[in-house]
Amino acid sequence: MYKKSYLFTVFYLILFAGFSQPQKKAEDEGQRPVSGESSYVIYLDSAKFYKKSNIAKSIDFIAQAIGSLGENPDKKELALTLTYLGEVYQYHKQFDLAISSFKDAQGIYKTSRTALLLGRAYIQTGDYKNALDVLKPLEDVTVLVPYQKITLYESLGDVYSRLNEIDMAIAYYEEGLIVAKKNQVSPKIPDLNSKIADAYAQDNRLEEAEGYYDNSLQLSSRQAPQRSIQEKEKVADFYNKKNQYDDEIELRKKSLNELQALPRGVAISVEAPNESDSITSQRINYKIANAYVAQDKYDEAIPYLEESIKEADFEDDLMVQKDATRKLSEVYRDKGDFTKAFETYQKYVAIVDTLYLRKELEISQASRLSREIATGQSRIAGLEKERELSQSKYDLAITEQQLALESNKKQKWIIYSLLLAMLLTALAAYFFYRSNKQQRLANNLLALKSLRSQMNPHFIFNALNSVNNYIAKNDERSANRYLSEFSTLMRAVLENSEEDFISLSREMELLELYVKLEHSRFPEKFDYTINLDENIDTEAFQIPPMLLQPYIENAIWHGLRYKKEKGSLNIDLKQKGPDVIEIIIADNGIGRKKSQQLKTSNQKNQSSKGMGNIKKRIAILNTMYKDKVSVVLKDLNEDGTGTVVNLTLRKRA
Repeated sequence: MYKKSYLFTVFYLILFAGFSQPQKKAEDEGQRPVSGESSYVIYLDSAKFYKKSNIAKSIDFIAQAIGSLGENPDKKELALTLTYLGEVYQYHKQFDLAISSFKDAQGIYKTSRTALLLGRAYIQTGDYKNALDVLKPLEDVTVLVPYQKITLYESLGDVYSRLNEIDMAIAYYEEGLIVAKKNQVSPKIPDLNSKIADAYAQDNRLEEAEGYYDNSLQLSSRQAPQRSIQEKEKVADFYNKKNQYDDEIELRKKSLNELQALPRGVAISVEAPNESDSITSQRINYKIANAYVAQDKYDEAIPYLEESIKEADFEDDLMVQKDATRKLSEVYRDKGDFTKAFETYQKYVAIVDTLYLRKELEISQASRLSREIATGQSRIAGLEKERELSQSKYDLAITEQQLALESNKKQKWIIYSLLLAMLLTALAAYFFYRSNKQQRLANNLLALKSLRSQMNPHFIFNALNSVNNYIAKNDERSANRYLSEFSTLMRAVLENSEEDFISLSREMELLELYVKLEHSRFPEKFDYTINLDENIDTEAFQIPPMLLQPYIENAIWHGLRYKKEKGSLNIDLKQKGPDVIEIIIADNGIGRKKSQQLKTSNQKNQSSKGMGNIKKRIAILNTMYKDKVSVVLKDLNEDGTGTVVNLTLRKRA
């Protein structure tokens, strides 16, 4: 009897120690102690307050809210807290963590609200199969409130729109529109009209799309000014795609006037499938200018470009300032005012340098934020472990009481303890693996950036040698022409230098200009052809920028340049499957072996570094994107002359 009473006393002391921790912490910090329930509400409200401005603080307060629930929390409250944690991650685009939190919440206590949020998170990551698996069962739930029904139909419409099943998408959007009209949910009515218009436009049914866009414009004009501006810009983008530039300009001018009527500094968000942007006066001015440029109305475009640059400079919007400055330089060039074009281009280069430094700072800040998120997530995981440990202590106390009567149950308790230890070890290993994976991704991104920064100076040096050659020959006309085309090429190289992948069409434009420049220098050494399979959709394929250029440079400078008679360079792009293309670069030059014999030691070293950088880039990109690119280099002929580069490119998933 004494032993039984002692065991239960120990058990209650353990529980009391666990529940009193939040109160003791408050006393230590000089705060008024609060009850478990009220502290939970305070912590959760604090998390909501910091949701948009400080993710680390928000996660920290959520961890404290979970801790305040005690050792045996109410399932609804714990699930609600985990759902809100998922919303915080979702707002800051940490979609994998958001999905994990939503799934954990559903595992504890299922709700339709959490299921809808989980479905949206899957859509945002492009996982449409899992999105359908989560959302489709909700169609049979009868207790959904009208707004949840609208969200469900809208989300299903988004899934089918992404899957290019347009009729299904429109059907779900229309179902949502019916519910919105019936229940007078006025903010969603213009949204759904707009999405139906998007679906028709995606299916190239432009007449139907224009009708729904007219509806969305009228309906949004009755909403808040921000919503009206959002829709005007969206429809203006539609007019731009249809080359209806006058309609586009008229609509953008209206939205610009409405935006200027709002308080200074107000930014209007606009959501896209996997990204978010904001509507600002500098962006609208830039788009109006582009519409004028598309009609060759340069004089009308210039004031809007200048206003865009001015606004962007005031708002410290370097991206728009860069694009508008580049466009203004091109407009002056096309007008024939080369002095202003050159001056503006120098400003553009300075902005690019500033932007480059800012990007490096953003990478550093993102790395720090990632560490803060990982710390908060580890703390939440630690609370779960503490809760499991407290439960284990409770089980141990009960087991010790039962051991007095049933000694054979001791073996079972040992087995249960081992299983729990294995579970905790597996959980710790999982978090370590995920943290290590994020670190490897950051290292790969830094390595790619370093390799690109090494390639661009090498490419610029070789191109400037060509200019120097013309100057040495006193061929001023050729040097001027070469410099003009070289500036166009360099502008494209600078624009692509920050990206891991660009469209194949952009890469081919750059390569065609590069080969043209080299041919203008060595017209007696080679002719070239570029053959593109007409079935290839070059916009659908992505390729690392400046990946092909070093191979073509090697073919010209180390193969064809030393050939006695005139050689040939052939670049062929062939469709090998729906998601695979083959790029073949072939030259009938002197071959790799003979070229190696002719090189100086410095040339060998430079060539080795250049090709080494390419191999490293391909290796890193294949690690990150699952064998997207493969390259095979071999001799063209059996006698060792000529070289063939076979590059296989796979479409990104």
